[in-house]
Amino acid sequence: MKNRVDFLKTVHPFNLLPQQVLEEVAQQLQEIRYSKETVIYKQEITKLRGIDILVEGEYESFFYDSAQNKRLLEHYQSGHCFGGISMLVNRKQSLRTVIAKKGTIIYFLHRKEFRAICKAYDAFFQYFTSEFGKMMLNDEFAHFFKHPVTFEESYIASEQLYSRKMESMEYRDIVACADDTPIFEAARLMAHHKISCVFVKNQQGDIIGYATDITLRDNVVARRLDAGLPISQIMDNPIVVINSDAYVYEAILMMFRTKTRYLLIKKDGQFVGFISRTKLLSEQAQSPLVFIQSVKLAISVEELKRKWDSVPQMATQLLGRGVHAEIVNQVITTVADTIAIKVIESVIEEVGKPPAKFVFMVLGSEGRKEQTFKTDQDNAIIYEDKANEHREEVREYFLEFAKRVSDKLNFIGFIYCDGGFMAMNPEWTHSLSYWKRNYLSWMAESVPESVIKFSTFFDCRHIYGEEAIMTELKDFLDKELERPMEKLFFHMAKNALQYEPPLTFFKRIRTFTKDSQDVFDIKRAMTPIVDLARVYALKHHIFDVNTGERLKALKDKGVFTEAAYHELIQSYYFLMSLRLRRQATQIIHDKTAPNNYIDPETLTKIERVTLTEIFKTIEGFQARIRMEFTGNLLG
Repeated sequence: MKNRVDFLKTVHPFNLLPQQVLEEVAQQLQEIRYSKETVIYKQEITKLRGIDILVEGEYESFFYDSAQNKRLLEHYQSGHCFGGISMLVNRKQSLRTVIAKKGTIIYFLHRKEFRAICKAYDAFFQYFTSEFGKMMLNDEFAHFFKHPVTFEESYIASEQLYSRKMESMEYRDIVACADDTPIFEAARLMAHHKISCVFVKNQQGDIIGYATDITLRDNVVARRLDAGLPISQIMDNPIVVINSDAYVYEAILMMFRTKTRYLLIKKDGQFVGFISRTKLLSEQAQSPLVFIQSVKLAISVEELKRKWDSVPQMATQLLGRGVHAEIVNQVITTVADTIAIKVIESVIEEVGKPPAKFVFMVLGSEGRKEQTFKTDQDNAIIYEDKANEHREEVREYFLEFAKRVSDKLNFIGFIYCDGGFMAMNPEWTHSLSYWKRNYLSWMAESVPESVIKFSTFFDCRHIYGEEAIMTELKDFLDKELERPMEKLFFHMAKNALQYEPPLTFFKRIRTFTKDSQDVFDIKRAMTPIVDLARVYALKHHIFDVNTGERLKALKDKGVFTEAAYHELIQSYYFLMSLRLRRQATQIIHDKTAPNNYIDPETLTKIERVTLTEIFKTIEGFQARIRMEFTGNLLG
């Protein structure tokens, strides 16, 4: 008996129990031996009678996916306590399949005794909840843990659409002609191959454009052009390319963003084929992404409003199927972008063709492609510089244009920005040269107020107009950032440190009272990660706008280790998933306007433990910013 007690003192979390309790537990233990490759538990089938403490040998643990592949393979040796998490959070069903290796000996403790210890000793119970919280930060573990009753439904929704790659799709061989080919011969080529798209190559063999049935209808027949003219005179471009290892959902989103109907597929630097939008969508008939196509076909602001109102339901279904929050953000953002583009095009029809080239850009969370359901307008306009005699005319047009766009967006559900960061504000609609001076001024002043503006406008993204204008602005900034900017980085770092994770001294979630509830602000809780990614991206001249993309680029540059990257990315999207779910619940079930306040008591104990671990992680990274940019560990 003494040997068992001494052994238990080496096993987590039994080492937290008093001597007398360990002696009582030791008396309840049952010794069990297993022969080689014995299947002990089956994933989501076997009901655990209690927990196992490994004495000798080894347990092999894993998830089976729908193709019976072993996923998240782990091995446990002597001193490991197995089954506690399944007992506490999975209705006593084994989370994974477990196989005992040759010579395995365990001590078995019945669930009755295990539960009694959990109730009597909180530290013992907290050990299992804390371990589970850490596991849930792993995307793959969370996917298998959250799957619905019918795993096939989850597999179809998540694995095929959101994990399927373009190389698995059936695509067409490229049919091409020279750029000096007469139009009628190109049409014959299309008829011969029974295709609706022919690509056009220059003398060097590079693909420079394409022509479709619609091209021939709109550019030749409707305009009564001579069919003997070179195909290059009526072809469409630019071409849009995607790699074969890209995901199917990325291809669909790319098609919606670029308005192209055909994607060229590249593998190992070579074009291997092309695929049409119709082909992609026909294979995703049940996909929420088809919804985006219906948005593109909407003909009134009333219809666009109805479409936007239905997005929370769609997002809830995606999250419920285990789809990653990053993908859900992309879908929401693409819908929002599509609505904004429809509004912009409708306003241009009302007020006439713009008198100058321009770009309509979005800022803030929409600029970062991280839009939620509590969203306001953050946008601006940059137009090309014009001669003095036309400046007032151009400015008058774009201010009226911006006012109409903002009014329509507000009606649809993208409310006016309280801070005035909108193109309808004369301060944020200007020429390119004016915008360059804006950025120079913010960088030169480097006071807290100007740094906030710079941060907001660093998270900017083009959605309509001449992208070349935006590219010129970013090239200008890239060059300016070569100069010493210690003061700018100092204030940006201070800005990143003003939102502290809501943890008390005893590492519990800190709350405040809002409408008679004790809540915390999850948006503010996420802000340190957004700010951290931004300041490091700026320092290292990374112009990706999305927080996840910035973190990956920083990892690729060696700024963050692989482990640090995964800690941050998993933490961020766990918070984002929680935020989206909460807002969708408020809209769909509570029928109230969404906000960012969460009552910790409405969360499961596991979610609270996971949040605590995330906030600890954020505190650690804030300490790194404090030292690197302010030179002061204490702030």
